[in-house]
Amino acid sequence: MSALLQLEEAQTRLLALAHPLPIERVDTRSALGRYLAEPLKAHRTQPAADMSAMDGYAVSGPDLSGPWTVIGESAAGHPFCGHVGQGQAVRISTGALLPAGSDAVIVQEDVTRTGDSLTLHGTPPSPPGKHVRKKGKDFQTDAVLLDKGAYIGAAQLALAISAGQTHLAVRREVRVAIIDSGDELAAEPDCCAPHQIPASNGAMLAALVAALPCRPDYHGPVPDKVADIVAALDATSGVDIIVTTGGASVGDHDLLRPALEQWGASLDFWKVAIKPGKPLLVATKADKIVLGLPGNPVSSYVTALLFLLPLIRAMLGAADPLPKALTMRLSAPVAAGGDRREFLRARMTADGLQVLTQQDSGALAALSAASAIIDRPAHAPALPAGADVPAILIGNGGIA
Repeated sequence: MSALLQLEEAQTRLLALAHPLPIERVDTRSALGRYLAEPLKAHRTQPAADMSAMDGYAVSGPDLSGPWTVIGESAAGHPFCGHVGQGQAVRISTGALLPAGSDAVIVQEDVTRTGDSLTLHGTPPSPPGKHVRKKGKDFQTDAVLLDKGAYIGAAQLALAISAGQTHLAVRREVRVAIIDSGDELAAEPDCCAPHQIPASNGAMLAALVAALPCRPDYHGPVPDKVADIVAALDATSGVDIIVTTGGASVGDHDLLRPALEQWGASLDFWKVAIKPGKPLLVATKADKIVLGLPGNPVSSYVTALLFLLPLIRAMLGAADPLPKALTMRLSAPVAAGGDRREFLRARMTADGLQVLTQQDSGALAALSAASAIIDRPAHAPALPAGADVPAILIGNGGIA
């Protein structure tokens, strides 16, 4: 029997197999969810000129006591083209360019305007440039704004557009084949005999990877026959990752290993010291990586968070593809753990994380109620309410 790998060693070995995918340049607006294949540099300066951070009046210092004569207006997108001298003011809006000659903005709540006459009744800004966004305050031309491998979320997308980038270098989408196997699986959930269960793992995994730039292709359910599993593997041409669920354990009907051997794949490792998810399997054939996940749906989900999604992120060029654990507080006591590292399903409450009573690896109702998985070491002691624990949020694929 093969020795159980520790989680970190298994993840390291899997990610070492990840080959970088070809680089393509995509329209910046369609790059959401991708990872940068090269650093993001600014093609322009932001702001391009001094502008106002508040609604008020642009004046010329150093004397900011007034009074002033209003000589015009500078609105966002419609700058004032004249020059502001001592004793003069220009009405200015947030985001509008500061007129030539002005270097301070007095907020409108601190002045009284009668016609074109403006007097101070509040406190002038201190320092004088307090309400001015100076040229280049956010970034300057040629500055490196994001490193290679950075995730492009909504804020990063806005940054790239503001930096003048029309196209971004990213890795192409990952092609993933998902194979459900097992004689007990029913393809139609409304036509399920008592000895069957609906084939839900494939749809679950496809939904998980859909949050990343992937092209999932579903095969199955496949019967528990080596020839049928080999035929399903043969049908996955042109993919980068093959994900199987079921058949990776040690029972008489767990046929993934002999099917992979017949197909010509090389086993890299099998079994990881975690619960749920012990019978995880990794193999390769040419440039394809085969990830064999357990058949129980909760085990399949947890191992997908810990292995499948990180593998996809690595192939997409993520700088840090592994899920992030946050320190969170328990709202109720937790019993002592067993001899394997365990990932407990928990739900968020007003007082912290509460471990769900049902921890069976087939309990989908409990999984759907969970908002995090708590990472418990092997032989973990019992913990009281209020103790801090590492937990991975599961609503976002483990990215904190």
